[in-house]
Amino acid sequence: MQKWYQIFHRSTGLSPYVWVVFYILPFYFIFRSSSPYEVAIGIIMIMAFFGCYVLSFVSKGWLVYFWTSIQILISITMTVLFGYVYFGLFLAFFIGNIHHRVGFVTLYTIHLVTTLVTINYGFVTKNPIMITQIPFVLVSLIAVILLPVTTYFRNKRELLEVQLEDANKRISELVKLEERQRIARDLHDTLGQKLSLIGLKSDLAGKLIDKDPAGAHAEIQDVRQTARHALKEVREMVTQMRGTSLEDEMFRVKQILKAAFIECHVEGDLKLTNTSLLVENVISMCLKEAVTNVVKHSSATLCSICIIPSRTELTVKVMDNGVGLTNEAMCKRGNGLRGMKERLEFVNGSMEIRSESGTTLIIRVPNIVNQPEKEVVV
Repeated sequence: MQKWYQIFHRSTGLSPYVWVVFYILPFYFIFRSSSPYEVAIGIIMIMAFFGCYVLSFVSKGWLVYFWTSIQILISITMTVLFGYVYFGLFLAFFIGNIHHRVGFVTLYTIHLVTTLVTINYGFVTKNPIMITQIPFVLVSLIAVILLPVTTYFRNKRELLEVQLEDANKRISELVKLEERQRIARDLHDTLGQKLSLIGLKSDLAGKLIDKDPAGAHAEIQDVRQTARHALKEVREMVTQMRGTSLEDEMFRVKQILKAAFIECHVEGDLKLTNTSLLVENVISMCLKEAVTNVVKHSSATLCSICIIPSRTELTVKVMDNGVGLTNEAMCKRGNGLRGMKERLEFVNGSMEIRSESGTTLIIRVPNIVNQPEKEVVV
């Protein structure tokens, strides 16, 4: 549950001044009554309702349902006695913020049934106050039906986004840990044995240099050859560690989109033959950031990734069918888009954003054919 004093401004989409009106409005209905006794009862019920409302936010466990039940009873009484139905809006929003599925369904059903019954009772008895505010009563009834459901599923979506982000962070840390362990194993297997061999042969050459110069020379030749092979293997290993391939990154991208319930379409060959490893790594990082933005901000159901290679450049398009970007949002580009632009500028690439029926991100980088690396002779 969120804090009761934070909930209205951030999550309802209504201005806080609207809620202030709903706080004051019940007193207007109360003071319209001619009986001081009814006025006193009404004031007590109003204070009790808001007191229970605060307690329901700060309580845990069964107390949440207890205080909510009291609010429902007060709302029924206020509707029957004074024709005031707007406490149902407070209850509708609070019920939507209950995370427990069974508790949400139970309270939602009880609140909806009691609201329908009390409103129908007011119309059947021809309560003049209810009849004079029919449009507002109908709007409140629609809010009682829709507001809990929309709030509940919005909170579920936000929770899933947070869990997805945490899972991605954990996956990233695990990948880094596994990569460190792989590097340690590769270094041990590649260099450990050969450095030990170089050490032994160097000691042997030192002992033979006076007794058997020819044998010492042969050992030194073996040391030189072993060092050359070790250097070659280290260079090959470093080449493999330079970055993430587009094919590997696309696998992770599909997993992220699947977890966010976004359909993914990929067009083009993921194996880049005319693109350097550095540029491919930059494209992979930009693709990851673009898909993260789609998951977090677009509210899309479909994301299409198109890879278009040519002789001189490589183009990657990321398209979604989400809400798109406003002109103001495009001018205020966040840190993620700014970081993508800086990475692309480093490899003489460019980035373009279009917002038409969703958002389209176009990445262009120059193609540079990988040159085979020459072996360094020691």
